[in-house]
Amino acid sequence: MARVWLWGATLVAVALVAAGPAAANVPVTQLSFDPFTNGSSQHRTEVEPDTFAHGKTIVEASQAGRFFDGGASDLAWASSRDGGATWKSGTLPGVTKYQGNGPYDRISDPSVAYDARHGVWLIAGLALNESPNLHGAAVVVSSSTDARHWANPVVVGTGVDVDKDWITCDATATSPFYGNCYVEWDDFGNGNRIKMSTSTNGGVTWGAAKDTANHATGLGGQPVVNRTGIVTVPIASANVSSILSFSSTDGGATWSATQTISSVSLHSVGGGLRSDALPSAEIDSKGRVYVVWSDCRFRTGCKSNDIVMSVLSGGSWSPVVRIPIDGTGSTADHFIPGIAVDPKTGGAHAHIVLTYYFYPTANCSSNCSLDVGAISSTDGGATWGAATQLAGPMNLSWLASTSQGPMVGDYISTSFVNGSARPAFALANAPVGSVFDEAIYSTAAGLVRATGGSRPALSGPVLFSGENRLFAPRLTAR
Repeated sequence: MARVWLWGATLVAVALVAAGPAAANVPVTQLSFDPFTNGSSQHRTEVEPDTFAHGKTIVEASQAGRFFDGGASDLAWASSRDGGATWKSGTLPGVTKYQGNGPYDRISDPSVAYDARHGVWLIAGLALNESPNLHGAAVVVSSSTDARHWANPVVVGTGVDVDKDWITCDATATSPFYGNCYVEWDDFGNGNRIKMSTSTNGGVTWGAAKDTANHATGLGGQPVVNRTGIVTVPIASANVSSILSFSSTDGGATWSATQTISSVSLHSVGGGLRSDALPSAEIDSKGRVYVVWSDCRFRTGCKSNDIVMSVLSGGSWSPVVRIPIDGTGSTADHFIPGIAVDPKTGGAHAHIVLTYYFYPTANCSSNCSLDVGAISSTDGGATWGAATQLAGPMNLSWLASTSQGPMVGDYISTSFVNGSARPAFALANAPVGSVFDEAIYSTAAGLVRATGGSRPALSGPVLFSGENRLFAPRLTAR
C-alpha cells in the first residue's frame, strides 16, 4: 500500500530567492506532495491542480505521480480551513491500486466543487485502466464533509473511453435547483460525444448521462451556474478549433444544442509543452459568464498567443477581446489561462484575477523559460492592471515528461476568499539526480486587490496550475 502523507497545520512558507534559476517573486508554500515511489510513474511530480473555495475553506486537488503515457498514481488533495494560512494534505483513498487498493490503475483530470445544500466537498476525476489499452474507464467523484477525510469514490458515468471531466454545484439557496451538482465529460471513444450527469443528493448517486440537444462533441467543458439555476457550459470543439457553449434551464433534465462563441487561432507553444486553447470559465454575482482561452488572432503573423475573453450577458456572447497583459509587439507567449471572479461582485464591479503560464520569448525551443503570471480587473474586465510574475523561470526539462510533451497541466486555478484571490500552480525545481521536484504551490498570502484608479494592479503574493497541446490529432486530457 502506498504511504499517505497528512501534513500538519504548520506548513512552512518557503521564499524562493533570485539566486537560483527557479526564483519566484513572492514567498510560496508547498500545498501537497507526491508520495508514490512505484517505478512505473515519475516520482515527485504533481501537475494540473484545480481549486474551489467556500467561506474560509479552500480545497485543491492535483495529479500525483504522473505517468508518461497518461494519468497519475492518484489524486493528491490539500485543504485550508483558515483562508489559506495553513494547509493539510493527503491522497484520495479507494481510487487506484496505489492507495487503498482501489479498482483503477490510474487517475487524471481533478476538479473540485462544494455542495452548499448538503455540506459536502466533491473531487471529480477521470479513472483509467491500463488494459487492454490505456483508456478512461469512468468518471468518479470522492466526497468529504470536512475537506480532510475523503470517502471512496462513486461512479458518475462510463463510456467507450471517457475523458476530461469537470464538476460544479448550484450553491444559491433561492435557486429552484439548489443542491444540484453537475459533471461534464466527453467520450473520446464515441467521437468525443459531450455528456452531462446530475446529482441531487450530495454526490451519493448520479443520473443517467445525457447528450446535448444536437448530440455535440467537444473537450474541456467548464459548467457554471447562475443564481436562478441556469447552467452554462463553455467548451472547446473536439479539435479545439472553436469555443462553444450549451446550457440547461431545468436542472439538468435537458441540455440545449451548442452554439459557437468564437473560432480559435492558436500559436503552437514552443518547446513541445503540452498546451491547447482549452477554455476557463467563471460566473459573477450578476450572472455574467466569462470565458478565456489562448489565441494569437491579435498578433501579427500569429507569432504568439494572448489570453482572450468573451462574456455572456443578456443572452449573447460578446465579441472576443484581448486581455492586455503586454503589448501586441512583445515577444511573450501566454497560455493555459485560469480565470477567477469574486462571487460577491458582479457586472461593472466584478473583481477578476487571471492566472496563466507564459514564455518571455515565444520563439524558443530547447531553451524555453516557463513562468507563471497574473493580472487583475475590478470593473468586469473593462480595464486591467499591470501584469505580475508569480513564479519561475522553470526549465522544461524539470517538468514531468509525457507522450504529449513536458507537463504542468491542462489548466490553472484560482479561487477568491474574502476578496483575496488564491491561485495554485505547478512549480518545478531542478531534479535531484533522476528524481523530479515538481509540486503544487500557493503563495504564503493571497493576491490582494489594489484600490483606486482605473487600472488596478495586483499586490501581495499568490498560488495555482495547468496542462495542454495543439489541433488535430486532438489532445486527450489524461
